Amino acid sequence: MEMELNKKKVERILMTIAGNVLYAGGVNLMINPIHLYSGGFTGIAQLIRLFLTGFLHIPEIPGLDYMGIIYFAINIPLFFMAYKVMGRKFCITTLISIAMASAFLAVIPVPAVPIVDDRILASVVGGLGSGVGAGLVLRAGSSQGGQDVIGVCLAKTHPNFKVGTIGIIISICIYTICLFIYDIPTVLYSIIFAVVTGLGIDRVHVQNIKQECMIFTKKPGLSDAILHDLNRGVTVWDGVGAYTGEDTQVLVTVISKYEEPHLKEIIAKHDENAFMIISDNIRVVGLFQKRFTE
Repeated sequence: MEMELNKKKVERILMTIAGNVLYAGGVNLMINPIHLYSGGFTGIAQLIRLFLTGFLHIPEIPGLDYMGIIYFAINIPLFFMAYKVMGRKFCITTLISIAMASAFLAVIPVPAVPIVDDRILASVVGGLGSGVGAGLVLRAGSSQGGQDVIGVCLAKTHPNFKVGTIGIIISICIYTICLFIYDIPTVLYSIIFAVVTGLGIDRVHVQNIKQECMIFTKKPGLSDAILHDLNRGVTVWDGVGAYTGEDTQVLVTVISKYEEPHLKEIIAKHDENAFMIISDNIRVVGLFQKRFTE
């Protein structure tokens, strides 16, 4: 059991590192070279950096991007929100993840010549990289701070709220302001990047995807195992097989896609002949606990 826990911990650490590298790479390698702007707190950090270097003429340090440092600084107030809503563990892992994201944003070099000249292609590819990266970090039970912390806290208190949505909302507000600073095409391409990033987050962050599971079993005790091992509510129906005429139990529960492998392990352990039907992307009205860590 301890070995399994250590394995999961290592997997989460590697997922957090990979996610932050992908996120920072999407921004620095695809967006910054063609002078587009990210949404959320990363976009805010870009604008502050522009103000410091472009208007105040603060000299840049070779090999170090001020955006990473600024990104870390503006996230500090959100630690209090994360601690209050999500708890100490999430807050600590978020702090570590923000430090990683800030470091990668600061040290991953921005190419002098854009890797991709086409702005639409760069927006889509950069958005996919950043969205998948941010989604991996959330899937590992952490966050990159900024709009992710706000989104996770809102998703915790409002079960049908999607984490990527808050990033899109904040981005629209930022780009509305940017309309008065930059040309319209720059803003529009930047919005494409932000929308693709938000969609990528919602697809990878599988805690957002709710599933209805119907399990058909003839062995007793499976409902208790789901209640205690998975900590999810179960409704039990009495049924009869049309072909065999044998009594059977129909168990109905709602889980996140993140919990699907665990549920399958529980079912295989108690009844290897059980039959299960899973429906993805259902809408739940009422009490459903959204979880971000185990």
